[in-house]
Amino acid sequence: MALKKLVAAFIGTFALVFAGTGAIVVNETSGGMITQVGIALTFGLIVLAMIYTLGDISGAHINPAVTIGFWVARRFPFAAVSPYFALVAQSQLFPQLHSLLSFMGQFLPVFLQFGLSAAKPTVQIAAVRIENRIFV
Repeated sequence: MALKKLVAAFIGTFALVFAGTGAIVVNETSGGMITQVGIALTFGLIVLAMIYTLGDISGAHINPAVTIGFWVARRFPFAAVSPYFALVAQSQLFPQLHSLLSFMGQFLPVFLQFGLSAAKPTVQIAAVRIENRIFV
């Protein structure tokens, strides 16, 4: 598989996840200024832009569902599915980390308020009594 196709798929997935989650974060931090319609438009327009920009190189593999759909339709070999899935997993992680670092200044007061340590796991057992039977 050509490295050029994998790089194009990485860039497309990175752009989709970065722009989409970025729109969600900006909507939350701005008090809903972007709205749900703006978030949906952001996702739609970035998919459109990536298809036009990178579609002829990578086949627009910016979503694992596209890869599976091409494979089911027998337009994509099974041997090439796993490199795309490995790449998509990485290209979805990098924008999340970038967004976290970009907006850390806005979220740092929240982290400091609730503490930077990880929450300890808790187990809660609920018992329900219905007609003299106990369900746990």
